[in-house]
Amino acid sequence: MDILPLLIQLASGAVGGNVAGKLIPKLSLGNIGNSIVGILGGGLGGQLLGMLGLGGVAEGGGMDINSIISSVAGGGVGGGVLMAIVGFVKGLMNKK
Repeated sequence: MDILPLLIQLASGAVGGNVAGKLIPKLSLGNIGNSIVGILGGGLGGQLLGMLGLGGVAEGGGMDINSIISSVAGGGVGGGVLMAIVGFVKGLMNKK
């Protein structure tokens, strides 16, 4: 496994988590919380795309522009989605 795509996914996951936190302030966990959950979601999202065969690195084994874009997209979306899920669950727990 190549480490560069994973680093790209983690970094874009952190950005995705923070963007989602700004877009949905009700679910925001703060900058640090959004970044941490985004990093986790970025790693998971990128790995899931790779398992589904949609990650360019898993298919070709090299780093071309398509694999970089898929790593950024998978990481960013994964980070944003996981941040929103964790924020939603946290909001539900605070109501009780």
